[in-house]
Amino acid sequence: MGTLVHYATDKGVAFLTLTDPPVNAYTYEMFKELDAAILEARFDDDVHVIVLTGHGEKYFCAGANINMLREADESFKYYFCLHANETLCRLEQTPKLVIAALNGHAVGGGLEVALACDLRVARTGPFLVGLPEVNLGVLPGTGGTQRLARLIGRSKAIEMMAEGQNVPFEEGVRLGIINKYWECTKIEDFRRKVDEYAHEFTPPHKAAFAVGRIKRSVQSGLEMSLLEGLAFERELQAELFASSDAKEGLTAYTAKRKPSFKAR
Repeated sequence: MGTLVHYATDKGVAFLTLTDPPVNAYTYEMFKELDAAILEARFDDDVHVIVLTGHGEKYFCAGANINMLREADESFKYYFCLHANETLCRLEQTPKLVIAALNGHAVGGGLEVALACDLRVARTGPFLVGLPEVNLGVLPGTGGTQRLARLIGRSKAIEMMAEGQNVPFEEGVRLGIINKYWECTKIEDFRRKVDEYAHEFTPPHKAAFAVGRIKRSVQSGLEMSLLEGLAFERELQAELFASSDAKEGLTAYTAKRKPSFKAR
């Protein structure tokens, strides 16, 4: 699709690759392409899962391009942060499972991008995750203060960000930042594993329509009161009960056979 975000699809999975070697740092231009790619995947009825990863073997994303920030005026930087927030919220609210495949370091804004995804998977290597923006005299301004605290708890998130910690992937697993950590030293093996994992959530194996609504119920529901969240959950459930996949799932269960879902 673009030069900074490569877009490709394969059997129900859209692969979005941040591409600006050597560290895949993002600019306003990259986020415009990312925004467009998210919408492309959202509107494509044949796409059920989105995988977001980085180009190369060392960096998922090193965050915002420092040279761009140093040279831009305050007005541009404000609108840059606003657009980044809007783009990542669009990713977070898209009713399709989003997996961040951490092929390398995910620090600063790179981790903030990954935090807007539903699941984060990573590979073996001397790689780090963290939000060290305090070392630049600023805070994590692309959702990091909000999403990290919601994910790992307030006190631990403040500790990580105030100390400017970057921690190894193994520690990221322990903290709950990373969901899966695979023993893949070769990037080719990791990408194959990611591909296999993403396709587990596509038809006919999985009811992707239901997976997308589970994601929406959690991502939006946790920002509501419990009663509002329960009401939202009921509406999504009603939508699912009316789907072909629900009828297939219930029929297959009764007939003691494996269901064949169509995401419809």
